[in-house]
Amino acid sequence: MTEELKETFTGALPPGPPAPAGGTPGAPSAPGTPADPSAHVAPGTPARPGTPVGPAAPAPAPVGAAPDPLAAKVRALAPSMTRSMQRVAEAVAADPAGCAALTVTGLADRTGTSEATVVRTARALGYPGYRDLRLALAGLAAQRTSGRPPAVTSDITVDDPVEAVVAKLARDEQQTLADTAAALDTAQLAAAVTALADARRIDVYGIGASGLVAQDLAQKLLRIGLVAHAHSDPHVAVTGAVQLRTGDVAVAITHSGATADVIEPLRVAFERGATTVAVTGRPDGPVAQYADHLLTTSTARETELRPAAMSSRTSQLLVVDCLFTCVTQRTYATAAPALSASYEALAHRRTPRQRTHPR
Repeated sequence: MTEELKETFTGALPPGPPAPAGGTPGAPSAPGTPADPSAHVAPGTPARPGTPVGPAAPAPAPVGAAPDPLAAKVRALAPSMTRSMQRVAEAVAADPAGCAALTVTGLADRTGTSEATVVRTARALGYPGYRDLRLALAGLAAQRTSGRPPAVTSDITVDDPVEAVVAKLARDEQQTLADTAAALDTAQLAAAVTALADARRIDVYGIGASGLVAQDLAQKLLRIGLVAHAHSDPHVAVTGAVQLRTGDVAVAITHSGATADVIEPLRVAFERGATTVAVTGRPDGPVAQYADHLLTTSTARETELRPAAMSSRTSQLLVVDCLFTCVTQRTYATAAPALSASYEALAHRRTPRQRTHPR
């Protein structure tokens, strides 16, 4: 088992570079990541007592991003925009070449909005102003192939045959995973991985469908020898958060970014000095103010037959797998024997018992 694990993690994942003096051995820093991972604090985040708050590190370009990262960003941020801003965002995502040729007034006229709305939308999408958005649109237009097939709606109706349901769900899952990969800040992911790999104790919070994802992360970390607990009961979560301190990690999983039963224990953990991580589809939500590291997920568009609780789980599980795989890579010397031991301990449960047949 150990040799199989070694092939998996040393063959598929390159070893991280050595840490700087005084750092954690084998814990690499992603480009643009400050030496102190806690230096990145979401806008409006209350400062910890005695903790210096530095400027947020610029988000690096996505590695291996989906072909259309702008469209992914629009889908992720649209729920937090006004309807007029959504019209602008949808226009630039649908026709980057055409919009790149327009002035701010021209785009406002095309979308039936105002110049101020266009500028606000550009800033919401991560650009300092409209000029920067136009340059990005021109670059995106150059990357797009002229023969790109038109988008196909994935709405599922009560009359759809089984084959259509399977095809539409598969298309939605693929788009959700691609959007999440495109929007995921790898510098924030690397910082969260370093914190988890060095943690004395890890608490994971999630309610409902996100609670299932929290359990998945906790049991994965347990299998590589880390002390991890998943909490879906808000009272137990807060009780546990009170015991956290510097050197511990708290992870909140909430698609909406506004689930009070998840935010409350994260706030307590934050105030106790633990490193906090939020996995959320709404990076502008209330959960962000108590998160040292934000990992943004994306979801397929919510429909009547597929609520957000279903579609969000796909992207959350991708982030969980990224965290687990990278933590295992960083802690391979201890993780591999732990995985092997857990595999062997459970092996007898996978062996079918011999049935006794009556004579």
